[in-house]
Amino acid sequence: MDAITCDGERISHTVREPRDAAVAVTVVLLHGAGTSSSERLLPLLGEFTGRGCRALALDFSGHGESSGALRELSLERRFVQGRAVIDRVVPEGDELVLVGFSMSGQTVADLVGHYGRRVRAIGLCAPAVYAEEAWRVPFGDGRGAFTGIIRRPESWRTSRALEAFAAYEGTAVLVVPGTDHVIPPAVTEAVEEALTVRSRYRRLDLERADHHLARWLRYEADDRRRFVDAVLAEPRTFDWVAKQLPDGERVRSVHRLRGGGTSQMRLLRTETERDLVLRSFVKPFYRRHAPGLLTREAEVLGLLAGTDVPAAECVAVDATAEFCDAPSLLMTRLPGEVRVDEVDLDARVELLARQLMGVHGVTVPQGARPRPYQAWTAPERVRLPEGTARPELWGRAMEVIGREAPAYEGCFLHRGFHPGNVLFTGAGEGLRLSGVVDWVETSWGPADLDVAHCSTALVLLYGVECGLRFAERYAAHGGVLSGDPRARLYWRLLDALAFAPYADKVARPWRELGRTDLTPQVLAARLEAYIGALFGGAGV
Repeated sequence: MDAITCDGERISHTVREPRDAAVAVTVVLLHGAGTSSSERLLPLLGEFTGRGCRALALDFSGHGESSGALRELSLERRFVQGRAVIDRVVPEGDELVLVGFSMSGQTVADLVGHYGRRVRAIGLCAPAVYAEEAWRVPFGDGRGAFTGIIRRPESWRTSRALEAFAAYEGTAVLVVPGTDHVIPPAVTEAVEEALTVRSRYRRLDLERADHHLARWLRYEADDRRRFVDAVLAEPRTFDWVAKQLPDGERVRSVHRLRGGGTSQMRLLRTETERDLVLRSFVKPFYRRHAPGLLTREAEVLGLLAGTDVPAAECVAVDATAEFCDAPSLLMTRLPGEVRVDEVDLDARVELLARQLMGVHGVTVPQGARPRPYQAWTAPERVRLPEGTARPELWGRAMEVIGREAPAYEGCFLHRGFHPGNVLFTGAGEGLRLSGVVDWVETSWGPADLDVAHCSTALVLLYGVECGLRFAERYAAHGGVLSGDPRARLYWRLLDALAFAPYADKVARPWRELGRTDLTPQVLAARLEAYIGALFGGAGV
């Protein structure tokens, strides 16, 4: 092993060169905490060099062959030592691939923040992230300040690592073991949520492995190869996009669009000043269901092309990721933007009601109808707000949705119609509803269900009264709802309870658009008050 002196310590490291001397990629392997060292990473090191990469593994101070005491190490010193070795050993022009195990999930994030676009890919193996206040604190002997900070419930949510992952745009692979008694599931979920914002994200589940993934990959050659394959995979999506464009037209710029809760949305501008939107499903749940979702959306966009509904035109779709990094749909861009503030709110809600009437009026031949609606919750799936003082109210609501669905006259449903899926242009007297997006859940079912969904979203965004009035506005524009109050209550509750416990997740794109007032507490209180109002007869 070689060594450099930095941070007052002798930091040992191993570098292996590939046979191809023209390599311009260096993989940096970072071990975890405790008794970990770079020694168990040597087989992984060899796998990367066998793929033509330079590979580097180092021992942080207090580990392996490096000097120093583990109790004196800190997250900050790990970053300083990793940066020093990279700057000393890696050729200046090399792209970086950073692979971190457990505690080094935080170190990878710190290095990504430092090296920026030079980082081509990251691999996170059962990663940990830590509270910002823990960064400079020495690890100690397990009874000191560092341990106190990290054992404080939810302290990790202030980690700067999550911001770094959310800003990262390269390849990101998250390896999740089947059993992990070290990293709380909520940490893994938060890391995944951050990575899906911008990166080319892939998740690799190793069902038979436990938290100690460095040891696992040392001996499990097939999984080791799968991991390296994923980390080194070349981006494919924009090659596919290029093939969908007319000869001579090229993508000039790519910008992320804010507000996409289920997928990554990118605005592509071509050299001919044409704007396209690329939708990609990277989150595991939506990736699994993408073949049905994106195929349905492509078909619906084709159907809507001959109607007055302002919808995009589908350019191409790769619903199974045969050609793209993730299942994707390329479509034309609609004018306007999502608006969730309170400017022109009353006028916007009127336009929402009128447009929803237009959606429900779409004529579809019986053989071309979309699938029947699917309920998004059931009594056993509802989670009561933490600390609720009205458990009996929730019990009554769950009893209602546990009954057989009322009879209904079906129509064409958007199924996800709410302010976050509608675009507006202008202001004041010039305000216009310019587009309706996100047609992946299009269904055939009762108009009440679409009205209920928009009503619940309005409640969460603007309060109970705004949501309760939406059905009246819809009816005022000629919309026909069930004549049975019990049926109307059923449909309203069926939608409202689907937001428990997911209201906070639904609101994340709204917060990104500026609605930082929509805290989990505000959302839970509004949802509960709305359910109470429905039982009082309001809005039904």
